[in-house]
Amino acid sequence: MKTSALNAFDTVLVLAPHTDDGELGCGGTIHKLLSLGKKVIYVAFSTCEESVPEGFPSDVLSHEVKAATSTLGILSEDLVILDFKVRYFPRDRQEILESMVRLNKEYKPDLVFCPSSYDIHQDHGTVSMEAKRAFKNTTLLGYEFIWNNFQFASQCFIELNESDVAKKVAAMECYKSQSKRLYAKDKLIRGVANYRGLQANVEFAEAFEVIRWII
Repeated sequence: MKTSALNAFDTVLVLAPHTDDGELGCGGTIHKLLSLGKKVIYVAFSTCEESVPEGFPSDVLSHEVKAATSTLGILSEDLVILDFKVRYFPRDRQEILESMVRLNKEYKPDLVFCPSSYDIHQDHGTVSMEAKRAFKNTTLLGYEFIWNNFQFASQCFIELNESDVAKKVAAMECYKSQSKRLYAKDKLIRGVANYRGLQANVEFAEAFEVIRWII
């Protein structure tokens, strides 16, 4: 997707099951959209206090997501942090749906990003499924986590430039509590961006599943 296509959207909603999911899934695209003057609202459904690594305060991810989204350029008032319990999203799916319905009424987004339909993580899968219900009249793109997808429908590619990728890397570096995870590494982030760029005949890109496209 070229810049001209992105200009069709004004208000963008990023649905992140956990803090850092939005940056990993579409951090480069978030930066690109903000550079185009678009309004981007980031919603983190859980700060994962139960799974914070030993040695860090339980609320560390709530601070890290603020720093990471600020690095991408998201305004503090456009960051929404909810308190659903990590790994229990299937149990809480009705409340999650109701939260999305409220978000839809409040922000009226014309583009929504969520985990892809192929994501096997129970929390990611719940957010993806409920997003289809809450935003069924909105363009909906599913972002990828290569370690969670047995398959993926790369139907949409958004071209990134070096500054978009660099900001994505910088945002992930704000998550000191997650620094030991392989997916947070600069080399992997750039490698995936290069790989998806090759598929789209550009230097860098992020790939998305087209769940819903409203023209």
